[in-house]
Amino acid sequence: MSETKTLRGRTARKENAASLVLAGNPNVGKSTVFNCLTGMHQHTGNWAGKTVASAEGRWRLGETDILLVDAPGCYSLRASSAEEEVARDCILDPRHAGVIVVCDATCLERNLILALQILSHRDDVVLCVNLMDQARRQGLVIDTGRLSALLGVKVIATEAGRRKDLRRQLEEAAAGLLAQRERRMVRARQYVPELLPEAGETAARAQEIAAAVVRKKEDGRRRRESAATPGARLDRLLTSPYTAFPLMALMLLFIFWLTVQGANYPSALLSELLFSWEEPLHDGLASLGLAADLCDMLAYGMYRVLAWVVSVMLPPMAIFFPLFTLLEDWGFLPRIAFNLDRCFRCCHACGKQALTMCMGLGCNAAAVVSSRIIDSRRERLLAILTNSLMPCNGRFPLLIAVITMFFAGGSGTGGAGVRGALLLTGLVIFSVLLTLALTKLLAATVLAGERSAFTLELPPFRRPQLGRVIVRSVFDRTVFVLARAAAVAAPAGLVIYVLANVEVGGASLIESAAALLDPLGRLLGLDGVILTAFILGLPANEIVLPLAMMIYLSRGTLAEATDLQAFHDLLVANGWTALTALNVMIFSLAHWPCATTLLSIRKEAGGWRWAALAFCAPLALGIACCCLTTAFCKFFL
Repeated sequence: MSETKTLRGRTARKENAASLVLAGNPNVGKSTVFNCLTGMHQHTGNWAGKTVASAEGRWRLGETDILLVDAPGCYSLRASSAEEEVARDCILDPRHAGVIVVCDATCLERNLILALQILSHRDDVVLCVNLMDQARRQGLVIDTGRLSALLGVKVIATEAGRRKDLRRQLEEAAAGLLAQRERRMVRARQYVPELLPEAGETAARAQEIAAAVVRKKEDGRRRRESAATPGARLDRLLTSPYTAFPLMALMLLFIFWLTVQGANYPSALLSELLFSWEEPLHDGLASLGLAADLCDMLAYGMYRVLAWVVSVMLPPMAIFFPLFTLLEDWGFLPRIAFNLDRCFRCCHACGKQALTMCMGLGCNAAAVVSSRIIDSRRERLLAILTNSLMPCNGRFPLLIAVITMFFAGGSGTGGAGVRGALLLTGLVIFSVLLTLALTKLLAATVLAGERSAFTLELPPFRRPQLGRVIVRSVFDRTVFVLARAAAVAAPAGLVIYVLANVEVGGASLIESAAALLDPLGRLLGLDGVILTAFILGLPANEIVLPLAMMIYLSRGTLAEATDLQAFHDLLVANGWTALTALNVMIFSLAHWPCATTLLSIRKEAGGWRWAALAFCAPLALGIACCCLTTAFCKFFL
């Protein structure tokens, strides 16, 4: 017999405040309801003792402040994952004044299974049948009055797009729950798995109720119209084995082209602005009476690296993350997971890894956190350990610069821009192949085991909500990732400055390290300077090329190339060839994760040993690829 776990943290600290829980299956519009009711008065975090994300918001109902808790989406109270366990404990916590169960009107029978399980343990429930507009378009008519009578609870019909009507109905329902609570008419029982109706019994009851309240107005014409809707046609294209992967590649190409083209100008402006503050900062530190060397370390070391990381990372993230979130809201990402599920199944992994892999294109650290959506710990570890093979925003500047200088040519506009985007898309596809290869290797060795069952729901295509997209992409992703990177990059600036300015035997420490690593670098088709730059770029991949330039020029501070042609000439003068450029891009794709990602891996995976494996596994793969490429070119070209 298991006991109800109580929630600690913010919810527990507000025991005297009225609180309601939003519950439901995934993709039923629950988050839309939550955002409609709470507006900007919401915050996110982790549930106590869990890595599952929490969402709480303040809902003003008349003179009462209600704490609205958005429980993770789940299909059953019989928890099979950390998210479902958290959802169950939150839903059944007797301190909450009630539960609003959100259902999808287009598939009411499946949603009623969770509702019936909740009703077996508490009476203070309101059923919100959402997405009624989509049900009408499918010819479905739902008798909410009869549904209310059969369940014995209040039932409201809502449409996520009609926000005022949705808010009014939910306010009335919440007022009824609070009044019921005050009259002590609530039955909140301890969770006992044995008391849940049997799965078959619950499913049969849900089917019986759905058959009684749902009527389908169907005829031959409607069936033809339904099959010919734009969503149905698009679904066939995006899930067909013949068109799905080409369309995914084209979408990827468009996003990269838009990100590359759109980030250049704001990145240059931001760089100019931030670097214009460098000298005033140095003068201000000197006016405080600090030693000259300390002023140089803080201004030309710490601040310069920080300014570089911010100016390079922020514009691409500000473009890529909203685009990524738009695809997520539209319903494109679940279809990517559906298409790639067969590939990951062959590697004994989970198809949901495709979603975390896509997230890695924005930030590997954020992708590691997003692996929480995978139920099996073994498959979650596979996603975590291989995610750094996907190029993140920090590596795109290096890849784009090398492609432009050695392969695409031109200024990055017109035909050269399209050619560069094509090459960049090819590199990302190569990263996907590396991810699958390493996943299969780990699944057969360190993380051997059977693939778990995988249930993936393909939500209908929905028009993204631009305001929500901006809030989620900017505040929840861009600012979060940028803050983590800045926290690591600033101390790294001090280390780099010291290594570049402290001399031993007539050479700086950084030059001595480059000379020591040069034999290994030559074996990989690189050189010692490149390896040193990658090692010192551990805090942030954005500074690898500037570090290489600094070492080649024997400077004591980070250098910036305002002209790619001049940078190309410098690299060629130091022995770079097309083979060197190719190996640099391969090694950039397959080497250790950045420091921010390693910290996230330690936290999510539960120990430094997994972080060490995440460091070594892609590095070994990158070394092997570079050696093979170099050997092939030497013997056959």
